[in-house]
Amino acid sequence: MGEPDRPIINDPAIFNEADYVIIESTYGDRTHAEHQSIDIQAQLRHCINEAIEAGGNIVVPSFALERSQELLYHLNELFLRREIPPITVFLDSPMAMRITEVFKRHAELFDREMIQRLRQGNSPFSFDNLKMTQTTEESKAINFIKGSVIIIAGSGMVTGGRIKHHLVNNITRLESTILFVGYQAEGTPGRRLLGGARQLRLLGHTYPVRARVVRLDGFSAHSDREGLLAWLSDIHTPPRCVFVTHGEQKAAASMARLIKEQTGWPTKVPNYQDTVMLS
Repeated sequence: MGEPDRPIINDPAIFNEADYVIIESTYGDRTHAEHQSIDIQAQLRHCINEAIEAGGNIVVPSFALERSQELLYHLNELFLRREIPPITVFLDSPMAMRITEVFKRHAELFDREMIQRLRQGNSPFSFDNLKMTQTTEESKAINFIKGSVIIIAGSGMVTGGRIKHHLVNNITRLESTILFVGYQAEGTPGRRLLGGARQLRLLGHTYPVRARVVRLDGFSAHSDREGLLAWLSDIHTPPRCVFVTHGEQKAAASMARLIKEQTGWPTKVPNYQDTVMLS
């Protein structure tokens, strides 16, 4: 479930009725209250300028859908205000590039701020120092560039994709920064790095973690507990059941309990391979 007041796209749609509801619970046991006062662009500016001053790269594991586009939006804003030097930004994710093309074709879904940017000729999807790397050869060539660059690549939790190759080339460099801008699930390499791992296995080899590891809060694309409950409150006719999915066990159970307490609706946290007959 998307968050309101995010860049680029409109707020989540509201539904007044549903026979059944399947709702996520990524942040079903917590709120984003501590993130609401965070200035994402200020944090991003500080992180990038520190890495540039150190002479390293900024490597960003990022999800292809929405997160990469939102990151480009914030980077473009910082470039326009000249708060960071005009270094090259590589979007090194074929899937993120294809999704960005979809974004470009559907400006009717943009919010007012994004439409204003486009009218001013300031698209976050085509600024001068943004490079889209389609081929494997182009991706590999990034490693031979002298000076600092920003590399945005998938996967967002470092479970696969081109990001692993970029980490191999940067994780042992004291001057480089690994920047996390998304949720890291338990058991993933990204979660281990954020947990302070001193070494990480990548592509069959183990590397010491010498790069700076940074997490930027405030980028979450998922609503928190209060946001999910607020969205449910617009459903006026009680559903036959609310299925709580897409969350770690503790978060899903907490969310289901809260929904039942506040609405009285039948609520279920399904298990893997459960079958439910809908009447």
